[in-house]
Amino acid sequence: MATLNFKGKTFVQNHHLAVKYHQLVPKKAKSLTDKVSLNDNLILHGDNLKALKALLPTYAGKVKCIYIDPPYNTGNERWVYNDNVNSPMMQEWLGKVVDREDFTRHDKWLCMMMPRLKLLRELLREDGVIFVSIDDNEVHHLRMLMDEVFGEHNFVGQIIIQSNPRGSQSIKYLAIVHEYVLLYTKHFDRLEIKGLELGDSMRAEYKYTYEDGRKYRLLGLRQRGGAWKREDRPLLFFPIYIDVRTGRISL
Repeated sequence: MATLNFKGKTFVQNHHLAVKYHQLVPKKAKSLTDKVSLNDNLILHGDNLKALKALLPTYAGKVKCIYIDPPYNTGNERWVYNDNVNSPMMQEWLGKVVDREDFTRHDKWLCMMMPRLKLLRELLREDGVIFVSIDDNEVHHLRMLMDEVFGEHNFVGQIIIQSNPRGSQSIKYLAIVHEYVLLYTKHFDRLEIKGLELGDSMRAEYKYTYEDGRKYRLLGLRQRGGAWKREDRPLLFFPIYIDVRTGRISL
């Protein structure tokens, strides 16, 4: 497997182990119930790395689905690297805004993401999944980092999201209309994703059933879509001969 190297990786690849456990302290004034419990729905307010570590004792290996929306690292977000990693180089990064002119911004972003992804993996159930929103600025780095943390064999897919049908006006050459969501699982062989139920019109078409219970439909043996008529594409129109006695098909 190809590996991703970046400045600071040696200092952060085990940083999630060094993060101290913190107790989750309920805020009664912000609660909608009189009794606050870790078994209720929770909103956590605080540093996300500390929050993830605080969730581990209760939720390790129990979370079915995770969705995160990290900084896209466009250079315009002005996010700050604040992980207190014990290294002179990392200490030099602390508290400084990460912007487009920062030549180490990709390294800092990866250093920020790596320990969080490792803690998120520990929270997932054996059949759990994680969705991560991202765009072109870091999708290539994120894909390789998640391959390393989750295993490239646990990559499920890269979903394209149409986020701006008109296209971004801030791009110089290409008007980008989309972003991505990367989907990984903890164990690919235990993953089960169910599709949407067929609508009435589709159910009427898929009226045949295989022995294993799957539905299917029959389609005419012809070109579909645009320009399918013989006069539209005369060079792509040809007969197919079937011997009804033997079932042999020939051109």
